[in-house]
Amino acid sequence: LDEAGLSLGDLQHLGAAATQGDYLVPGHASAVQAELGAGPMEAFSYQSVCASALMAAKGAWLSVRAGEADVAAACAGEFSSRWFRPAFYEGTALVDEKGRARIEADFLRFTLSDGAGAVGMEPRPKPEGLSLKVEWIDMTSLAGRFDPCMWAGSTPQARADMTSAWSHAGPAAAHAAGALALLQDFELLKIVIRAWIGVWLEKVDAGRIVPDQIDHLLCHYSARSLRQEIVGLLESTAAMIPEEKWFTTLPDSGNVGSASIWVMLDAFLKSGRGRRGDRVLCIVPESGRAMIGFMMLEIV
Repeated sequence: LDEAGLSLGDLQHLGAAATQGDYLVPGHASAVQAELGAGPMEAFSYQSVCASALMAAKGAWLSVRAGEADVAAACAGEFSSRWFRPAFYEGTALVDEKGRARIEADFLRFTLSDGAGAVGMEPRPKPEGLSLKVEWIDMTSLAGRFDPCMWAGSTPQARADMTSAWSHAGPAAAHAAGALALLQDFELLKIVIRAWIGVWLEKVDAGRIVPDQIDHLLCHYSARSLRQEIVGLLESTAAMIPEEKWFTTLPDSGNVGSASIWVMLDAFLKSGRGRRGDRVLCIVPESGRAMIGFMMLEIV
């Protein structure tokens, strides 16, 4: 708000995203509003994984576009390190007799970081400096086709069966089974990546995305190896955007989950690479249950 020249009292709509808020109940937006000490406003909580940032952004954008709010904000925050404390693994089925964690649990410890980011939205650009105009935000969920790929609340073998989720066994039994840790299925992830690319190609075929008209690409990914896989798949298609147009903060700030796109966008604007009239495509894949979000921006 300070960087946008706004005060907390101006805020009418708050959309708050997180993989998991600080409470199980109530929603994350209520916690954020309370910590800010903000007055009455509309507050919306979006709980998913990385793409929840764009869920919050779309809600804020539509609220401003509909004339229901003059000032809206979409924020996202992650406290991922809490998932990787020893207590989440000790005495569970996720650890073998030598104290080694299963791959579903171990790899994420090296790819997730803590952090937060936010954007403010208004009906018109600021009179000074650069602003970003939202052209459109699209979300596509493929949950009907895939089991959970990144999850917490179930064991790996029962993750698609909601009747076996953690609450049915009780927290103590769920912990012992390893159902309370944050887990990832890497074999399924390889398949989900191809599905994300399929959605990307559909948008190119429909003319929603015209690669030659994109000046900058901000694509979220959790590891350099995943970027290489995405590039490898795109290079044989007409949807590839040259890598010199890609911008990332992964080496500097890591994978901050839902906050990554806002951390990246902030760094991009401060980098001096953008010029008025440039079009910026933001892409946020989410492995949770195969979702992907796209946001098209114009620098004005």
